[in-house]
Amino acid sequence: MNAIVAVNSDWGIGYNNTQSIVIDEDRKFFKTTTDGGTVIVGRTTFEDFGSPLPNRRNIVMTRDEDFTAEGIFVAHTIDEVLALVANDDPDKVFVIGGGSIYNMFLHLCSYAYITKIDAAPLSNVFFPNLDELPDWTVDIKGETLESVGVKYSFDRYVNTSIR
Repeated sequence: MNAIVAVNSDWGIGYNNTQSIVIDEDRKFFKTTTDGGTVIVGRTTFEDFGSPLPNRRNIVMTRDEDFTAEGIFVAHTIDEVLALVANDDPDKVFVIGGGSIYNMFLHLCSYAYITKIDAAPLSNVFFPNLDELPDWTVDIKGETLESVGVKYSFDRYVNTSIR
């Protein structure tokens, strides 16, 4: 299992249930990386998408026992999610948010695909700062790129307690 997320320089990932900065190249990277796999997403983030992500198995985790939507699998606990992905290729399972979902599953992730954005707009949801966590280290540092005046890089962190 892996995490994939775009973070601002302060590790912020969103404001009022949506992404603060959208970079087209990051969206393309996300699509290419998760294509054909399984995504694990919280209900609020799923509702921000508006529909299941195509060509991926969508697992929506929610406390709402009555929540349903077409084209998804619903889970209410970590154990239910793990049962749903038990036979999946772990390299093609991605935790995609929001903040509480990342916090629940990060310790189970082998890799974190991080788009680091060199800006710090207002955020009220944050991803854990992997640079400060002892079990996480950068194993791929991407080159600095720029889009619409914003610098960013595609980095990969490895969870050394798993790998």
